[in-house]
Amino acid sequence: MDSLIALFQHLLHADQYLAAFVAGNGVWVYAVLFAVIFIETGVVVMPFLPGDSLLFIVGATAATGLLDISMALGVMFAAAVLGNQTNYTIGRWIGPRVFHWENSRWFNKQGFDKSHAFFEKYGGVALIAGRFMPFVRTFAPFVAGVTLMTRRRFTLFDVSGAALWIGSVTLLGYAIGNLPWVKGHLPWIFLAMIIIPAVAALVGVLRQKKRPA
Repeated sequence: MDSLIALFQHLLHADQYLAAFVAGNGVWVYAVLFAVIFIETGVVVMPFLPGDSLLFIVGATAATGLLDISMALGVMFAAAVLGNQTNYTIGRWIGPRVFHWENSRWFNKQGFDKSHAFFEKYGGVALIAGRFMPFVRTFAPFVAGVTLMTRRRFTLFDVSGAALWIGSVTLLGYAIGNLPWVKGHLPWIFLAMIIIPAVAALVGVLRQKKRPA
């Protein structure tokens, strides 16, 4: 229980921790931002990282002058593109045998199946829209690799999706980050951006498990 309370307190004051980290670590914060975005988009077993909330908080922090907005956008855009390229390459290497994998600690079968169905329905557009959807964001490039989408076509959607995702969410935080109401409720906004997708994902997993085989 104490651990949960401590975690809640850290999440509730995430904006303050980020500001303190930026002030104390200078340019290293950009390396951390690159690593988090790259891991979320490039490692298929890490779909739970809070990418959307991180982008918003980075934008809001940049609005206070603690971060260089141009540098942050460039670093995170590069991480998002390279992460997806890595994920796609892993998918091509593994190939169709992934369809026979079972759910495990390291592989979210429900997340993969959801992303595969979304990709089959919408094709390359799923790589753009999927940027704004937790789990799908991580699995969509992997599915594109598994289904052998050409590298050239994948890169077109990869770059477009990364630009829209990184740009829109980060600049939203930057644009409204200094508004009094937003500044006063920033920790709660951050919490909502983590909890709502997590609850939605949990509900989806539970529904999947209840379906008859």
